[in-house]
Amino acid sequence: MLYLVATPIGNLRDITLRAIDILGSVDFVASEDTRRTGMLLKHLEIKKPQIAFHEHNEKKAGERIIALLQQGNSVALVTNAGTPVVSDPGYSLVQSAIAAGIQITSIPGPTAFVSAVIVSGLPTHSFLFRGFPPRKSGARRKFLMADEQYVHTLIYYESPYRLMAFLQDAVDVLGDRRSAVVNDLTKFYEAIYRGRISEIMSLLSKSTPKGEYVIVVEGKPNDESDRSVDREEDE
Repeated sequence: MLYLVATPIGNLRDITLRAIDILGSVDFVASEDTRRTGMLLKHLEIKKPQIAFHEHNEKKAGERIIALLQQGNSVALVTNAGTPVVSDPGYSLVQSAIAAGIQITSIPGPTAFVSAVIVSGLPTHSFLFRGFPPRKSGARRKFLMADEQYVHTLIYYESPYRLMAFLQDAVDVLGDRRSAVVNDLTKFYEAIYRGRISEIMSLLSKSTPKGEYVIVVEGKPNDESDRSVDREEDE
């Protein structure tokens, strides 16, 4: 069995009881970063052999994991934080496991983009998770142009090193929309910035961005739905 196990995105107390049980019972733990996972396992008082599984060795490590699974071993796949396969290595492993007829199950838990959108104050009935945008401005702007017409709330991940550049491109391509920038969710220094993108940029310019960021941006206003709301209010 291949277990896709969600782990805390910051606060270690967010680990689920089922995740603890699975991590304690499997034969191997496949980890994006064995050092960081080792710290989590130590905190949980669990000792398990780890297999390094990250973007640079995904093919080779994936083949080893599939072989272990075919031999009857159980493996838990974890990422550095949150739910594996979401903007992290694991998609190819899942595909290989399916092709090999190996049973797969998920152990649900924390996911940064879900936590971010529910505290953003923006609509949550329909949203589009876009993950990490391209690193270079030209490609990033094309990436954002594809989102310009969507009415869904838009969600992005970004590193502190490119946060301000991303926000500038977002203003230029999407317009100065309502947004929220969420930093270091569930950690001691968790911070949530809400307002127009330009307003948030002004706030962030007063400090050096650090940690992990989730950016939530309102979708393109739906003129027809807005007119429907106006009619209801008139009535």
